[in-house]
Amino acid sequence: MVAPTVTDRTTLRRRRDRGVHESAVIDAVLDEGLMCHVGFTAGGSPFVVPMAFARVGDDLYLHGAAANRTLRALAAGAEACVTVTLLDGLVLARAAFHHSMNYRSVMLFGRASRVVDEEEQLLASAALLDHMAPGRSADARPPAPAELRSTLILRFPIAEASAKVRTGPPVDDPGDLTLPTWAGVVPVGLVAGTPVDDPDLLAGTPVPGYAADHPRRPR
Repeated sequence: MVAPTVTDRTTLRRRRDRGVHESAVIDAVLDEGLMCHVGFTAGGSPFVVPMAFARVGDDLYLHGAAANRTLRALAAGAEACVTVTLLDGLVLARAAFHHSMNYRSVMLFGRASRVVDEEEQLLASAALLDHMAPGRSADARPPAPAELRSTLILRFPIAEASAKVRTGPPVDDPGDLTLPTWAGVVPVGLVAGTPVDDPDLLAGTPVPGYAADHPRRPR
């Protein structure tokens, strides 16, 4: 992978020790996250929109209806900031001031490009499905030409990017360590539950392994 460019926008001002510009860390967060938030300005107003995404190499793919305001603004060249955050734990300190959260986050800056090549559109569609459930694209019917025409797919470069990571226990003041107050970390994570059949599912259709044993199912 191409190493992200370090710029003024991706340089942390506070807690620089938590900043990371390594591709491996950035890609790992993007691959684990399921939803991103896309921030941009249109008509003088700021917007932040949650969207599904998938990473392929050094690019993110975003998709939606061709009439989607967010995607149309990005396709027209609007500057955007894309963020992905993974919450790993609630950090409970002895003092209210030092409560925090353990997390891994990525922030990307840049402009998106519209994907017009049909082969790349199909690749992006498969990547989006497999990001939700690895192996799903092999089972789902691929988009028909008419469906591709009604869908707007964008490619967003992972070029100007940085990650920020907080791990570990609370950091209390030395004078508070003798307080009889529990302190520590409550782990938090996104987990998949038991699959629920579609009411219109054909009788006898088995639950595929990637749903029954989804990577996010508790082990």
